[in-house]
Amino acid sequence: MSNILRLIPAFFILLSFCQSTLAQNRFAISGTVSDASSGETLIGASVKVSGPSNGGAVTNAYGFYSLQMPSGDYEITVSFVGYKTVQQPLKINGAQKLNFSLTADSQLDEVVITSEKRNDNVVNPQMGLQKLTVREINNVPVLLGERDVLKTLQLLPGIKAAGEGNSGFYVRGGATDHNLILLDEAPVYNASHLLGFFSTFNSDAIKDVSVYKGGMPAQYGGRLASVLDIKMNEGNRKEFTAEGGIGLISSRAKIEAPIVKDKGSFMISARRTYLDAFLALSPDSSINGNTLYFYDVNAKANYQLDDRNTLYLSGYFGRDKLGLNETFAFNWGNSTLTFRWNHLFSDRLFSNTSLIYSNYDYVISNLIAENSFEVNSSIKNFNFKQDFEYSAGNSHRVKFGLNAIRHSIEPGKLTSGASSSVNEQDYEDRKGYELAAYVSDEWAVSDRISVVYGLRMSSFLPTGPGDFKTYDEDGNTVDILSYGNNEIVRTYFNLEPRLSANFQLNTSSSLKAAYTRNTQNIHLMSNSTTTSPTDLYIMNSNNVKPEIADQLAAGYFRNFNDNRYEFSAEIYYKLMQNQIEYRTGTDLRGNANVEADLLYGRGRAYGVELFLKKRFGKFNGWVGYTLSKTERQFDAINNTRWFNAKQDRTHDLSLVGIYKVSSRWTFSSVFVYNTGNAVTFPSGKYQINGRTVYYYTEKNGYRMPDYHRLDLSATLEGKPGRKVQSSWSFGLYNVYNRKNAFSIDFKDNEDDQTRTEAVRTTLFGIIPSVTWNFKF
Repeated sequence: MSNILRLIPAFFILLSFCQSTLAQNRFAISGTVSDASSGETLIGASVKVSGPSNGGAVTNAYGFYSLQMPSGDYEITVSFVGYKTVQQPLKINGAQKLNFSLTADSQLDEVVITSEKRNDNVVNPQMGLQKLTVREINNVPVLLGERDVLKTLQLLPGIKAAGEGNSGFYVRGGATDHNLILLDEAPVYNASHLLGFFSTFNSDAIKDVSVYKGGMPAQYGGRLASVLDIKMNEGNRKEFTAEGGIGLISSRAKIEAPIVKDKGSFMISARRTYLDAFLALSPDSSINGNTLYFYDVNAKANYQLDDRNTLYLSGYFGRDKLGLNETFAFNWGNSTLTFRWNHLFSDRLFSNTSLIYSNYDYVISNLIAENSFEVNSSIKNFNFKQDFEYSAGNSHRVKFGLNAIRHSIEPGKLTSGASSSVNEQDYEDRKGYELAAYVSDEWAVSDRISVVYGLRMSSFLPTGPGDFKTYDEDGNTVDILSYGNNEIVRTYFNLEPRLSANFQLNTSSSLKAAYTRNTQNIHLMSNSTTTSPTDLYIMNSNNVKPEIADQLAAGYFRNFNDNRYEFSAEIYYKLMQNQIEYRTGTDLRGNANVEADLLYGRGRAYGVELFLKKRFGKFNGWVGYTLSKTERQFDAINNTRWFNAKQDRTHDLSLVGIYKVSSRWTFSSVFVYNTGNAVTFPSGKYQINGRTVYYYTEKNGYRMPDYHRLDLSATLEGKPGRKVQSSWSFGLYNVYNRKNAFSIDFKDNEDDQTRTEAVRTTLFGIIPSVTWNFKF
């Protein structure tokens, strides 16, 4: 890490040089762009200046922009999708601070709505980036009418659902834990409610959603496959507002209000299911004593101290509770807390300082007195981030910063009741430091060529206290070393270069290419085919090495019909090192020597992604298709031959349509189809003492049945002009009642044990939903 720190002064020297040599006779034009009605800053708004020379900038994650122009008379244009464009004359003869407030476009006239038809997907040098709007999230039909960010993301090419009733997802051959999920910069380790049926993200509280599938910028790290960056609403700085919804199984509410008008605001959003209330109505005592619900709360506040300093405080708190009368209880949840300080050192240098806390934990309780026990497990992070953004002329936007995370994993602590026969167990906690520094530059080389290039330097230091065992290839202990508190066990250091380039063929089409190296130091172990709240996290140690992925990608991007349609075709190839599997028969729960049962190998993934989207008009939506292959190779598995990873799917297709019939009615539909997951089924069986024993041959050599489903929804808006605005959302999930397989088990036929039966388990048939939404 000392080598990293020595490089930091060089960044400042570079910036000083850029400022003194590139900015001669140019003046800084900077400020923020916000929503006129709420004061919320707008992320990704376009600011363009035209005149004697041309320049432009895009607002960052905090709504700030900066560009440099020579003196003269210009016209400045500020635009954002869904808002009215602002144009005004601009005379430049010195540095200026210009803030803009844009008015949302609520008119039905298509010409007005599409007044801003940008071609960002063509000109943006960042490859593998997908963005979702809150409108798209709200209009896509989902299970039980509960609007869901993660379920909507899974409709994009290259992003695959982990399975029915599961909020986990796979990106370009990566596993579910290869995705970095951030909520206001805080990592979320289990983004699911109700065992994966819903995600932890309440769409009412969400402001911006960005997902990087490849070519991710250097400021992100720690995961192999993708980054899902979610920003929460900041709150209305103008006036008090409230909104919410009442559905069949859950209700939600949100309030926003100024702390001091135009200077600060807060937002609180809460959601809760009430399945437990329906259970209590049952006359069956075995049912009415059960517990099944979740709740979550999003909160955020901000305050602008002056023109150069703004403070933010945000948090998320969610919990699931499941109980079976007085016999069993299970609860799990996430907590995050983020404090941020935005500071402008100058009109060119923007700083964001963050202190972040994240915790995921679960508690399992057996309540039967003679066998009562409680199991606790958690993973916690304390995170310091310092990010800078420097505008070194209109051709360069430099980002650099530091990141230090303190990881603490409690793999499991078992405590028993006073009269219990269960023995107590307490496994050693594991701690470690994850440190990183990065620098990145977005460079407009010419009118046609632009690149984003950078370097991330990361290290991981597992530390004591604890006993650390060393194992041989067969999992036998060969050495044990004891380490004291904060004593470093081993140091891992990796360089992660990043490059993404764009060549514009013309104003409506471009070619892009990207190379990315990522490393991962926190790993998820699971015995199941889908994610589970009790999955085990482990970190790098003297045995476990960082996972490494190198990805190459290239693509063709084109907009047509006045930017109403956008099309992209991308190909990728990814190589992965130090992939982790476990030996057959491994029990991950309550295993103090779990590292002895781990195997290490490599992986590869490659594919083609096609995407066609209609962005504007009464009818819009998209088609996404992925053709891909994902494989693994381990010396001790499948006789060293490459085998299909469980997330391998040959075909994945999504069709999304949204049709606004009138000012009040909107209809939406989703159709999905994908090849079944790769699984290991028995290839034969034999009898031993009257007991059937199955034997297996090729790892993941079989497949689940193909999956397909059609969902429909309709939204009826209330009459306009009323003080309380309301709407009704109606939905049908799985319209034609497809019995998609959740799992398949094998058993002997009761009448003829020589015959084997495959038993399919399905989760959902056709499910209707209705929700009433309100806002005032």
